[in-house]
Amino acid sequence: MSTITINGQAIDFAPGATVLETALAHGIDIPRLCYHPALKPSGGCRLCLVEIEGRPMPAPSCGLAAADGMSVQTESDRLTTMRKDIIDLFVSEHPMECESCAADGECDLQTYANKYGITETSFDFELSRTLYQDDNPFFVRDHQLCILCGKCVRVCDEIVGRNAIDYVGRGFESHIGTPFDDLMINSDCVFCSSCVQVCPTAALTPKTRIGQGHVSEFSHKQTICGYCGVGCSVDFVMKESEPGSGKADVMVYSQGFADAPVNGEFLCVKGRSGWDFISSPDRLSTPLVRKDVAFELGLTDEPWTLPDTSPLKSRKPEEYFVPVSWEQALEISANGLAKAITEHGPDAIAGLSSARCSNEENYLFQKFMRAGIGTNNVDHCARLCHASTVTGLGAAFGSGAMTNTIQGMRDADCILITGSNTAESHPVISYEVVRAVKSGGSLIVIDPRRTPMVEHAHLWLQPTPGTDIYVYLSMMHVILREGWEDRGFVDARTEGFADFAAVLEEYTPEVAALHSGVPAEKIELAARWYALGERQNSTAQSPIPNPQSPRGASSILYAMGITQRTNGTDLVKTLANLSMLCGQIGKPSAGVNPLRGQVNVQGACDLGALPNVLPGYQPVTDEAKRQAVAKGWGLAELPAQNGLTVVEMTHAAIAGKVRAMYIMGENPMLSDPNLEHVEEGLRALDFLVVQDIFLSETAQLAHVVLPAAASLEKDGTFTNTERRVQLFTPILDAPGTALPDWQVTSMLAEKLDEKLGRTDSPVRWTFASTAELMAEAATVTPIYGGMRHERLGSEGLIWPCPTVDHPGTPILHTERFSRGLGKFHAIRAALPAEMPDADFPLILSTGRILYHYHTGTQTRRSEGLDWREPKGFVEINAVDAENADIRDGGPVVISSRRGQVRTQARISDSVQPGVIFLAFHWKEAPANLLTQDYALDPIAKIPEYKVSAVRLENPSKRGR
Repeated sequence: MSTITINGQAIDFAPGATVLETALAHGIDIPRLCYHPALKPSGGCRLCLVEIEGRPMPAPSCGLAAADGMSVQTESDRLTTMRKDIIDLFVSEHPMECESCAADGECDLQTYANKYGITETSFDFELSRTLYQDDNPFFVRDHQLCILCGKCVRVCDEIVGRNAIDYVGRGFESHIGTPFDDLMINSDCVFCSSCVQVCPTAALTPKTRIGQGHVSEFSHKQTICGYCGVGCSVDFVMKESEPGSGKADVMVYSQGFADAPVNGEFLCVKGRSGWDFISSPDRLSTPLVRKDVAFELGLTDEPWTLPDTSPLKSRKPEEYFVPVSWEQALEISANGLAKAITEHGPDAIAGLSSARCSNEENYLFQKFMRAGIGTNNVDHCARLCHASTVTGLGAAFGSGAMTNTIQGMRDADCILITGSNTAESHPVISYEVVRAVKSGGSLIVIDPRRTPMVEHAHLWLQPTPGTDIYVYLSMMHVILREGWEDRGFVDARTEGFADFAAVLEEYTPEVAALHSGVPAEKIELAARWYALGERQNSTAQSPIPNPQSPRGASSILYAMGITQRTNGTDLVKTLANLSMLCGQIGKPSAGVNPLRGQVNVQGACDLGALPNVLPGYQPVTDEAKRQAVAKGWGLAELPAQNGLTVVEMTHAAIAGKVRAMYIMGENPMLSDPNLEHVEEGLRALDFLVVQDIFLSETAQLAHVVLPAAASLEKDGTFTNTERRVQLFTPILDAPGTALPDWQVTSMLAEKLDEKLGRTDSPVRWTFASTAELMAEAATVTPIYGGMRHERLGSEGLIWPCPTVDHPGTPILHTERFSRGLGKFHAIRAALPAEMPDADFPLILSTGRILYHYHTGTQTRRSEGLDWREPKGFVEINAVDAENADIRDGGPVVISSRRGQVRTQARISDSVQPGVIFLAFHWKEAPANLLTQDYALDPIAKIPEYKVSAVRLENPSKRGR
């Protein structure tokens, strides 16, 4: 270890560390304004100057590499004089009206001005930067408070990867702005507010912060973001609505914080600004019973019939219901479920659990379905997103989850992103990819759409939708042809190689190019970069490296572009094959990394909210494991046959086999395929109880609606996409009488036992806390065996964590696979079930956009997010738009064999000719009216969302 002396103190430092980093790591403060630990040093403010023994002039410590034997002074009369001059110069163009400033008490410039006694400037300058820009709902830009430190510019470039702002003008006119000082909405800004996060003054201020008082009035509450599967930590700045009450119940704004284990201090636009839905007047605050049920029970005097109007078109669904007490709602719900069990058996009931609910809530829900009702008919939205991951990686590795950590991605030498719109669906993970690229890593993107990550890619392969499997098979063909495989890894740690390799012989780059449209030379280059983990100091023209030399680390990131397919399991197995072939598994910054879509889709799977496995992925058909769980619950037996999946539940409801459903926090009336079938199935039920925070499109068809607390109003744990189990805590009270989902399920289970005469049931339904629930779950979930709330702290634990003294497992399969040997699968290419034809000549692909989440129940009630994208749209290539006589922004009708959707056109080169893209967030333009539910992945039972045959029409041209 090398040693540096700072202020007479000998200090060890890490290789590559700067003087400033070394000083701060040892508690030695050096003044600084432009420095940020996540950004490259710029040396712009000059405030961090230090004196170096043997050098005549001070140097900025932020960019000065620490050297062995170096002697540094951070404080001296000379440095104090220089720093005073620097602060004086900053103050000359910065009005010191601190008491009326939103950043009073938090401003770094104010702190240093006070430290060095600068109350007014000695320079005679007029303020040149007086522009005040209030052009968006998220933040304001007050240029007269800007000190041109450049941190906002650098974070937008180095972390977010957008380059939306830069220095504009010269000399005294220099300022930070968008190109041509245009509005933010017309720039590449994604409104993540990372610039606001790093601003040292009030030049960038959250709009909700303005007028909320002094920092001394604020408190902080930290919890986990409830949106996507990244699992970011969020710091909520709170204040008292009634000063002196001691209750901080007003949310001022939210921000990241440096110690957050997953995201550091950076968030996306939803995590930073998407929380005002929590106080929406649309929130459910009391139980509701549909009017026809209320009339039958004598709770109302007027007969009523559920209208035929679809929930996708209804305007005042609240008029369908009457409020009731919790006791009444639970009584009606338990009677409805008990009637179905008594008359038709337990398998006549199905339940949908929720990836938006906690581990504890999902555990209790599936326990209720299995031990309370007596059926394995329990599933959740993972069936519609990552069921193929569970089946595919489970078969290959023995564990159907992400193998590596999120922050480890920044150190990858090569990253392959396929089937993932990372920058929009998992923005904070895209920040890690941007960091890897900025540090010299290679980025390969395989995607039919020009997603934002393509702008950072060194190589983009654009297959026709549904043909990408040819690309992966051909990459492996090339790797074997060139001898780039890791033969030592293959021989020592895998099985099934010979059959796998034999199939690859026919998938040459030329064959793949013919089927996919991707040039053969791009496939060959991608194969080489990935197999050898090449960084960008290598190019296509550089000499072929020695395949026996140490490989760099290559990481695969994928999402629903892979899994939401009728051959999704095979596609996942193919990616697993690729990683094993190259030995890119079981080591840092490598692996196969499925990016989970919702906050707790990983945890909901882990804790058994699936029809074929018990908690911990224990098959329901495995008698020994089933008996162990039954014993843990106090029962002699549990149902032994696999239950129905999401889509199968709809089919069974239409056929009259499922007669009642219990749905917690899911909205199949927008998220499931073939919505006409979904509505038909839900209307066919004898009884439907829905538990949610809003009266969703699904809840509008319910007989009983139970109001639930949102994640910011309760506690529990979420498991993020990297398998990290994290505690979340409440920051607000739930509205009215709404309750946490686990409490609702607990009360309903007890009431059902009462209705079925099970007064002496040995099954435990009552828990004093979510900590008690997790403690029970751990006893029947081997991979969570060591999970206890008191162990999680601020960092959480990454499963598998089998015992209470186990530290967790950040990287899977380091020495052996979960199944022992990794298994190669011989996979052949297959096309989607529905391809374009003369009647439906285009391909529809569905997905998500940055500013909305899932079915929009939350984000469409967030002012800023809805401002950014208030209406649905379909992306159409200019060629197809011209063929259909469709104009940008004009109306368009999309038709498939299932139905029609009318929306507005957005002409874009993000999609290739012959392909359109439609997000599923808007009920006014419900994408899933067009998707099909008849062809499913044969193993995962997941429907096809990425390839549906459609046609386009301009509605004003019909009949001509």
